[in-house]
Formats: sequence, C-alpha cells, structure tokens
Amino acid sequence: MALKQQQVQKQQQGLTQMQIQQIKLLEIPALEMEERILREIDSNPALELGEDIPSDNNLNEEDDFDLAENYPENEENDKASENTLSDYEDDYDDRAADYAETQAKDPNADNERGQFFLGVQTDSLQDFLRQQLSDLDLEETENWIGEYIIGCLDDDGYLRIQLETIADQLSFHRSLDVDEEQMEEVLTMIQGFEPAGIAARNLKECLLLQLQRKNPTKEVQQAIHLLENYFEDFSAMKIQKICQDWGISESEMNAVKKTISKLNPKPGNDWESSLMNETGRAITPDFLVDNSDGKLSVSLNDTNLPDLHVSRYYKDLIRSGKQSKNISRDQKDAIAFAKQKVESATWFINAIRQRQNTLLSTMQAILYRQEAFFLSGEEKKLRPMRLKDVAADTGMDISTISRVSNSKYVQSEFGIFPLKFFFSESMQTTDGEEVSVREIKSIMQELIEAEDKSHALTDDALVKLLQEKGYRIARRTVAKYREQLHIPTARQRSNQ
Repeated sequence: MALKQQQVQKQQQGLTQMQIQQIKLLEIPALEMEERILREIDSNPALELGEDIPSDNNLNEEDDFDLAENYPENEENDKASENTLSDYEDDYDDRAADYAETQAKDPNADNERGQFFLGVQTDSLQDFLRQQLSDLDLEETENWIGEYIIGCLDDDGYLRIQLETIADQLSFHRSLDVDEEQMEEVLTMIQGFEPAGIAARNLKECLLLQLQRKNPTKEVQQAIHLLENYFEDFSAMKIQKICQDWGISESEMNAVKKTISKLNPKPGNDWESSLMNETGRAITPDFLVDNSDGKLSVSLNDTNLPDLHVSRYYKDLIRSGKQSKNISRDQKDAIAFAKQKVESATWFINAIRQRQNTLLSTMQAILYRQEAFFLSGEEKKLRPMRLKDVAADTGMDISTISRVSNSKYVQSEFGIFPLKFFFSESMQTTDGEEVSVREIKSIMQELIEAEDKSHALTDDALVKLLQEKGYRIARRTVAKYREQLHIPTARQRSNQ
C-alpha cells in the first residue's frame, strides 16, 4: 500500500495555557500559595498588593481596549499580545509539594490522638508518574487517557477501576471516543514506568510486571512460570501440590519463593513510605472547620494571602491611549504592554477567586458527608466516601476533586487531617449497611488494645469478634488491615 499525505479537518478539545495555569493554582497548598502570589507580583507590574481604591478615573471591568481596532497597523503589537502568557509565566515549580503524615506523634500533645509531625514531600506518586507521562510526548488523546489512569490509581499503586469505566468517563467529561485497544496501549506504557509494578490491576499482574524487568535468570523464569500457571494454588500455599504438578524439587521451589518474596506487592504504598522518613516543617491547613453548638461551618484559611488589585496607573494608561487619536509609536508600544499586563493581572485575580470557590465547594461537600466525624472526632463515625461521590455532589470533574484532595489539609477541634483521610472504600455489614473500612480498622484496634496480652487475639479470633458485631470479613482481610495498622501478629504481641 502506497504512502500518501492528506489534510483532514477535525475538532479537538484541548486546554489553553490559562486553563493549565488554573489547574496548577488549584493544586498548590496554602503553605505555598503566598509565595506563588509574590512570584506573580514580581513578574507583573500591573498586579499590586492591597485593596483597590475606587476612583472615577479607573478603567471599568467591562472596558475592552482593543488595540487592533484602534491601531490596525501595529502588527508587531498584535503578535506580542498573542504571547501574553509567555511574558508573565515564571519558573515556578508546578508540581506542588505534597505533604504526608508520618508515623511519629508528639508525646506532649494534649489531644489523646497526638499532634502529628508532618513531613514535606517534594512530589507525590501521581506527580512522578505524570512527569514520566509527559516525557513520552504522546498525542492529546493518549495523554488524556494516561492522565485519567494515573488519577485512578489507589494508594497501593493499583488500578482497581475497569478500563471500560475510564473510557466512559473520558467520553462523558472530555468528549473523547476511545476504544479498548487504545486504553490497553496507554496502560501498558504506564506499567513500564517507575516504580516497577505500578498500575497493575491485581496482585498477579503486579508481581509479573516486576519479574519481567529483572535479568532472566533460572529463578526469575521459574517465578514467572509459577505465577502464570499456579497463582491460585500458590496464593493458598499449596506448595506440595504445585511441586507434584510442575515436577520440580522442594529446594527449587524454595528458591522461587525467595525470588517472589523480594518483590513489592504494594509499589504505591512503598513510594509514600519512602517519602515519609524525614520530618519537616509543620503544615498550614487550607480549611478551618468550626463547631458552634453542634452547627458546623467551614472557611478557607487564607488570612496570610495578600489582597490583590490591578494597578490604577496601568488602567489610566490604557484609558488615555483609547481616548487619544494621535500618539507616537513608542506610546503605542507602552499601551500594548500595559494592556497585556492588565489582562494577565485580571486573569490571575479571577483565577485566585475561582480556586477559592472550588476549594470551598469541595470541602463543604466533604463536611456534609462526614458531619458525624467532625462532631465527634471518632474515626468509627467516618462514612464510606469516594472521589466520584464528592464529584457528584459538587458537579465537578473527578480529576478536579482529586487535585483538591491530593495536598490539602483541614483543621478541626480534633486535630489537622489531610483530605485523603476522609476517603475510604465501603464494606457491607450482615444487615446490608455500608460502613467505612476505617470504622472496621478502628474497632479492630480497640479489640487488640483491650486484649489479654498473655492470650493475644489471633486473626481468626478477630474475625469471630467482628462477625459478632455484624461485620462480614475474611481472615486475610483482617490480616491486611492489621498490617496496615502496623500491629504485630498475636504471637509477637504475646512475647512483648
């Protein structure tokens, strides 16, 4: 088949530079917002600190000084106006610092929960993956697919959402018609990113992705064969059955098991842990929740953010140019520069306001769903809540809610909590009621704290106690939750 070139006209949806900047502003936590504003002021002389003083000479918001209309011969200024963003865009690092809660607690805190020490993370896992995605220089559609997949990864680094569901979301929110083959191709690319095993859809795929990157030694090849053909039996630890069916010796099987044991079953969780070793400065909460006689209210913690307004001098300069008929070329250039900077300053002020509205709407939706927790401070009162639940409540895109919750904190009378703390999956009780996983973890912790240390509760005993309380849960799930709570096994607790 002969190669040929042809022109095709089609519509594509893309983000403008201003929309991208707006997204970046949304991701910045309160601690860095003041610095971001000061950077913008340094780069744009039309943006000034303080409240605007009303004046009859001020340029009205509705005034539109059209330079091309007034000075059609000034083509160079028209081109300068088109490049507005490149003039005021600075070298600010758009990957806003993501703050993570360390395991350490202040023993001198009055609150029985303890005051959290908060470590500073330079990048979240999602930021790290997005950077790798941008390095691929993909087409727009593939890039959107990649962004959505990365945004759907859970804390362990797994993709628990079906590709078909992501395709539906892209079709609804981005008007993108993507097929399963495209989704699989982009997912395969992301699965090639660091850390190894990321974006796997299940444990088997996660382990295989890591093995496929290793040198193909005999043990590695046998480990791949074991997972591909005997994963169910291996999960149930039916070692003798595998050895008989496969025809390998017990010593070979032990070597294969040792190879698999060195793999990381939770690549996302490991990434977060590696960033939480060092403590840093205390965070500034983005939201404040106040409880006044049982009535909750939320406000933005923006007291440190300076007031901004557009320079009256630059407004008057544009107005004078609009009223003058005969002006020099230098004056035209000055007016073009002033208009460009005023437009940039006006956009930045509006973007700040929109950021505040988005943050407040999101936090109000979270407060509504988690009202019981904010009134009591009891973790057992947390309701199951997912990103898409808040997105439905606010009418916003799920990716917007993800950005808001990724690096923001809220202060209540019970302490400071990351917004991620309020998101959890649900589990059904024997009565069919949905409860938060955090509630079950909290009850488990209470049972273990009240146990007789000489006869510590085994995982099986915990299962029975939880089932008596109406929670349908498997033993391996109890073991998983216990590990996540950093609680030793019953034997280790008895020896303490």
